[in-house]
Amino acid sequence: MPIATPEVYNEMLDRAKAGKFAYPAINVTSSQTLNAALRGFAEAESDGIVQISTGGAEFLGGQYSKDMVTGAVALAEYAHILAEKYPVNIALHTDHCPKDKLDGYVRPLLALSEERVKAGRNPLFQSHMWDGSAETLADNLAIAQELLEQGRRANIILEVEITPTGGEEDGVSHEINDSLYTTVDDAIRTAEALGLGEKGRYLLAASFGNVHGVYKPGNVVLRPELLKELNEGVAAKFGKASPFDFVFHGGSGSSEQEILTALDNGVVKMNIDTDTQYAFTRPVAAHMFQNYDGVLKVDGEVGNKKAYDPRTWGKLAEASMAARVVQATQHLRSAGNKIK
Repeated sequence: MPIATPEVYNEMLDRAKAGKFAYPAINVTSSQTLNAALRGFAEAESDGIVQISTGGAEFLGGQYSKDMVTGAVALAEYAHILAEKYPVNIALHTDHCPKDKLDGYVRPLLALSEERVKAGRNPLFQSHMWDGSAETLADNLAIAQELLEQGRRANIILEVEITPTGGEEDGVSHEINDSLYTTVDDAIRTAEALGLGEKGRYLLAASFGNVHGVYKPGNVVLRPELLKELNEGVAAKFGKASPFDFVFHGGSGSSEQEILTALDNGVVKMNIDTDTQYAFTRPVAAHMFQNYDGVLKVDGEVGNKKAYDPRTWGKLAEASMAARVVQATQHLRSAGNKIK
């Protein structure tokens, strides 16, 4: 199937919300990790989301120029060709863009998609994220309003992060403290500024104790039941039941019950990066240790070309990361739920 059209992406999100499941959003940084993500979704018979962060886009742009837009566009165009060979629907998304990188990342990508739509084509990406969590809520929402309108013109969904997620993600960091919990007042102010769909569709990354990066279960106090309070608080004021499509950030180390509670309370997208990075790298490390004298020309020897051929260890990395994607679809209940 091709990359999801705007209509298919909306259908994907609607089905997830109605069915109380979520799509893993897998960060990719190369054609190889893209293939791993697509393979995992296909093997799980799950539609899904592939996303590129600012750091990932810079890496994709090459270390000579480190151009984020070039990197993101190049992989997105590649994905449009590659995805046709996989029997699932895939949406392309850009992850975590703070204020100082908007002009060098999201705004140019939105403009590119807007031109594509004017020419009768589909947008290059299906959604973009604005991470204004380091700004005041007023400033955050003011910028979100502008991006939401531009996204609407380009048939693109906006993701907004209105309050901080702990830890560090591509240069944006927040302390782990009580500010990691979105309040009902925060949610009401968001609905007042961005509407509830009539101004354009958006996904809401609310904070319920989430922390980016690596942590063990029990080290972070997650309160996924808070999402229900946010939905109910906004529903009471605006008269629209279950108004938000929530995103779960910083989920590494979450318990199965915490994930299920989040799904039951409106999460339709869960970001996964740390776990898939490890899944990709672990078999590569094992290969290098197990074939030390093959991948290196030790003591004047010539090594073993078959051992250091990137295809040899690259296939192991792809299979391992794909298996982790399958596991994520099972945890999030999207496995077997692809649009027929």
